[in-house]
Amino acid sequence: MAAPKPLSPRLAVPLAIALLLALGLVADFLWSSSSSSGTSGRGQLASASRTATAKTSGRARGKKPAAEGYLNATYADIPAPRWDWEEMPAAPVPRLDGYSVQIGDLLYVFAGYENLDHVHSHVDVYNFTSNTWTGRFDMPKEMANSHLGIATDGRYIYALTGQFGPQCRSPINRNFVVDTVTKEWHELPPLPVPRYAPATQLWRGRLHVMGGGKEDRHEPGLEHWSLAVKDGKALENEWRTEIPIPRGGPHRACIVANDKLFVIGGQEGDFMAKPGSPIFKCVRRHEVVYGDVYMLDDGNKWKQLSPMPKPNSHIECAWVIVNNSVIIVGGTTEKHPITKKMILVGEVFRFDLDTLTWSVIGRMPFRIKTALAGYWDGWLYFTSGQRDRGPDNPAPKKVVDHDQLLGDY
Repeated sequence: MAAPKPLSPRLAVPLAIALLLALGLVADFLWSSSSSSGTSGRGQLASASRTATAKTSGRARGKKPAAEGYLNATYADIPAPRWDWEEMPAAPVPRLDGYSVQIGDLLYVFAGYENLDHVHSHVDVYNFTSNTWTGRFDMPKEMANSHLGIATDGRYIYALTGQFGPQCRSPINRNFVVDTVTKEWHELPPLPVPRYAPATQLWRGRLHVMGGGKEDRHEPGLEHWSLAVKDGKALENEWRTEIPIPRGGPHRACIVANDKLFVIGGQEGDFMAKPGSPIFKCVRRHEVVYGDVYMLDDGNKWKQLSPMPKPNSHIECAWVIVNNSVIIVGGTTEKHPITKKMILVGEVFRFDLDTLTWSVIGRMPFRIKTALAGYWDGWLYFTSGQRDRGPDNPAPKKVVDHDQLLGDY
């Protein structure tokens, strides 16, 4: 049999180039997959137990990312000014899906996962004046450990419904309140049904709980209830049915400003327990992340406002109010269309409460979801959450000495 003819140089060179390009794309694909954060894990969470602050005058300029011939793990980033961040004392424990409220110069940080098999049942307290973690007290053993609804009147903190236990257990409908002066807990009337990470806020003397996930963690709830409270006590024995929220689901920011109730971002769907699993092992289900914004000002009709600059979820406690603006840090957006990996958010967003419009004003030191934010004396803080692991995320840097936060925006 005659030997095969060698490939002509005219064909060999293009084929060799095509092979090299293919190998390069595969390598980049694998790197971008590994740089996206997974859903859980102590190692990943431990790197996100940090507390950081930022201060900027708004004069920084962000660099527009170079065009890519393929979708890398950061394709969803929005160009934004780089802020200088200062790393603060690490939180006492790692936390994912923890919750927080700020009262004065104290940030109360509740519950959360340390990893999928271990959840916290205590509160840590950060003092913004001394920049130290200064306190810890236990939660009731019957209280949910993650995916709460949370609100405060400036002394009493209301911790409502949520998931009891690790992995992907179902939510419970029990509600509690703690006096931050005496550290005493009391139970409130239960919700009509359990909810998972509902939007929650105290507005016009009533606790409002809306949306969230239903008992299976996945199906969005639209229901909206309220309960009259004062000084940590319920004034009613049952929750009152209110106007349903137009779009349901968990992991939304819920804010009261200028006597209006705002619900921002969120998602439809979430992890569910694997059928038949004795430990309620988490398995992924289809999720739709959105940036919808709804406002209630008269109590009778929701108004839909301009959406966030991109879909964003896991921002329940990732917000502060500064200069009549809502500032939101981090979150998680739609999955990568190729790798289907979770894409975390690294931008700092501003919602102007005068014009009801959005802008992107800065960048976090790394992409992160379920960050817990605070603001004190001109400084923006965040702690805890789950961060990404990409090599393009440097460690926090020392802050430059600017005069004010958001003053020029």
